[in-house]
Amino acid sequence: MNVTSQIKQPIFKEMELFEKKFYESMSSQVALLNRITYYIVNRKGKQMRPMFVFLVAKMVSEGTVNERTYRGASVIELIHTATLVHDDVVDDSNRRRGFFSINALWKNKIAVLVGDYLLSKGLLLSIDNGDFDLLQIISVAVREMSEGELLQIEKARRLDITEGVYYEIIRKKTATLIAACCALGAKSVSEDAVQVENMRKFGELIGMAFQIKDDLFDYTDDAIGKPTGIDIKEQKMTLPLIHVLNNCTSKEKSWLINSVKNHNKDKKRVKEVIAFVKNNNGLAYAENKMIEFQQEALQLLENYPDSEFKTSLTIMVNYVIERKK
Repeated sequence: MNVTSQIKQPIFKEMELFEKKFYESMSSQVALLNRITYYIVNRKGKQMRPMFVFLVAKMVSEGTVNERTYRGASVIELIHTATLVHDDVVDDSNRRRGFFSINALWKNKIAVLVGDYLLSKGLLLSIDNGDFDLLQIISVAVREMSEGELLQIEKARRLDITEGVYYEIIRKKTATLIAACCALGAKSVSEDAVQVENMRKFGELIGMAFQIKDDLFDYTDDAIGKPTGIDIKEQKMTLPLIHVLNNCTSKEKSWLINSVKNHNKDKKRVKEVIAFVKNNNGLAYAENKMIEFQQEALQLLENYPDSEFKTSLTIMVNYVIERKK
């Protein structure tokens, strides 16, 4: 049994019902939209985000979910899908999970409108059912994701990212959505504010570890569908590089900055940068930070009684840093 199936086992029935509800939540009177949303649903990823919603809800309530949990999972997946559709337009990307992206098949204008449609469907699903508490959690996540992307673009132009700014970027860009999933799961079944905040923090820590792991892939030759050195080519300052920049001589620093700024398309130079980062403990430092976030997340689970849901969440946390892609 693969890891995803193992994690999904205690919520298998919920996930099956969720898929049906999720598809219904996308429906429209416009045939073109229905054709595109059908394409999206049939090319879904691992669905980690709804899995977080259901596992957290079942762990904190000792085994129960309700309609609010399903709506929360649908909203998060609608909004996540909307951001992916928009991201592909922004990045001018023609592939998503090995398939053609929406903008590749239907062009940018339609892709942007589909993303807007999915976003509005997510917001309306909450409003129509009076889930204003859930809507607030999601709206904060959407705002922070936009801020994180723009902060990264702003800083990449000047290449002056400190470690603190890097954490702020990944917290907003990646971790905030996983934090929202976990907070939503807890909030859908519990009014305990401390519990909801604990689970929000749990999701945020996993998200931080997840993004650092992603950044580490840029320095390894594992077959992950993304060529080595792509972040350097795109002038993305990630933790291994930031750490080395802050701990090398001024001469080495100016060589590194010059390489990233002016020679990022030169394959030989990019390889030299990767080797320099590896040889100066950039990867080891980032790996240690990733493990710190992971361990902190696991500590938050210790307050809950043992259950199959807690076990699945533990496997999920470990999978985040052990995954090969």
